[in-house]
Amino acid sequence: MPRSSLRPDAVSIEVFQHLFAGIAEEMGAKLRKCAFSPNIKERRDFSCAIFDARGRQLAQAAHIPVHLGSTPASVHAALEAVPRWQRGDAVLLNDPFFGGTHLPDLTLVSPVFCTRGAQKPDFFVVNRAHHADIGGAEAGSMAPAQEIFAEGLRIPPIRWVRAGAIDEDTTALILLNCRTPQERRADLLAQWAANRLGAERLEELWREYGAPVVRAHAEALREHGRRSVAQVIAALPEGLVRFEDALDDDGFGQAPGPMLRVAIERRGERLRVDFSASDPQMRGGLNANRAITLSAVLYVLRLLAPRDAPTNDAALDLIDVITVKGTIVDALPPAAVAGGNVETSQRLVDVLLGALAQLVPGRIPAASAGTMCNLSFGGRRADGSTFTYYETLPGGMGARPAAPGLDAVQTHMTNTRNTPIEALELELPVRVERLAVRRESGGAGAHRGGDGLVKHLRFLVPVRAGLMAERFLRAPYGLAGGAPGQSGSARLARAAGGRERLSSKWSRSLAAGDLLEIETPGGGGLGAP
Repeated sequence: MPRSSLRPDAVSIEVFQHLFAGIAEEMGAKLRKCAFSPNIKERRDFSCAIFDARGRQLAQAAHIPVHLGSTPASVHAALEAVPRWQRGDAVLLNDPFFGGTHLPDLTLVSPVFCTRGAQKPDFFVVNRAHHADIGGAEAGSMAPAQEIFAEGLRIPPIRWVRAGAIDEDTTALILLNCRTPQERRADLLAQWAANRLGAERLEELWREYGAPVVRAHAEALREHGRRSVAQVIAALPEGLVRFEDALDDDGFGQAPGPMLRVAIERRGERLRVDFSASDPQMRGGLNANRAITLSAVLYVLRLLAPRDAPTNDAALDLIDVITVKGTIVDALPPAAVAGGNVETSQRLVDVLLGALAQLVPGRIPAASAGTMCNLSFGGRRADGSTFTYYETLPGGMGARPAAPGLDAVQTHMTNTRNTPIEALELELPVRVERLAVRRESGGAGAHRGGDGLVKHLRFLVPVRAGLMAERFLRAPYGLAGGAPGQSGSARLARAAGGRERLSSKWSRSLAAGDLLEIETPGGGGLGAP
């Protein structure tokens, strides 16, 4: 059978699933190789995906769940902002209230014209990368704040590249608001290069198989994803379950923080996930927009789906996600949201899994670290040049139903890597004095929770630093008689003398020679010890 007459069947759908996902993976490899910042090239804090002509998610690379589940909102915002696309365009955005997640995540959306002379795109390629600084009151753009205006530069969907030509005026405006403009420009160009490669690969696929075949398999993939979620929902028992958990604090010392509450109920072929009882949005930066909440729901359902199920947003056809505007899970401007993407997203997973553990016991793991433990800092090197840096610190994985949790790994909504000590010390004026597994920090149980991490950083020049973390006060829960994991902690040893215990959220000036010591939480245990 010639390829131009290929019809979707089980084998060809699987082939196209890997073809589309492979293009997204190759986009990610291009982005990583072209980027300048350690946050992107070493930690791989980026994600790539492919959307169809209607802006529906088709495929994604195995990158970062919190990015990918929320990316459809960015594509929809770009489609609304640009009524007419041209070949070579690219729309840039980061505003959490116009399709973004939090300000350091810059999203680039590009059309793909596979048909000669077409007036409308056949696909869209998208990538999202976390930039180490996008302005704001604190270096790294991730410290506690009371309004989004203090978190950095807000970028609504704008046509940054028009018909292959970069808008240098817009670029100048963005770079003028960043502490490290050269690095930001280089990382933006890396994002553009990744999208151009994705467009080239889709055009090649179109030429090889023909428009009818590619379009048919794109639809078949979405239907396959929908069926996979339908099977997950059908396997859930009828009944209403609830779960709740509180954040540590509001970012300014008021504890406990807001409550996250979920009620999950299967209603026939549909699943109702109701967050409407969650607390109002807070003054600190852990507010999540609705896209983040949807992302957490999609991620948790993906955990229950068959391993070979495609990952796309077709699941939303079968799920009713209920949120109330103005709450911590559906924040309104001018709420600060930097931590909603990285911290509240993790805790949303905890409450979703806590509820599902009541429906399908024996399939759900205990709570993992429950935080990305975000550290950012910036300053000037001895030669006067500026630097900013951002990283997430891994913790313990919750014990699994048939195995212990893993030690010192990124879990759930993040999938980044550790920055190698050599790369960190080469790029920045810091010294890593200890990097180790935090032994015995996982909760006891028939299956023990994974251990967290210990990291000690000594700053060689004065810096402005900030931490945004969770699970310092409320430890990750165990399941079925398993013990909770140990909570996290942070301490500061001053070069001038004296030690100080730090909270989970702060920003402050540190002197040359100061030593920052961070311990991340362990995962909860599962089953009676």
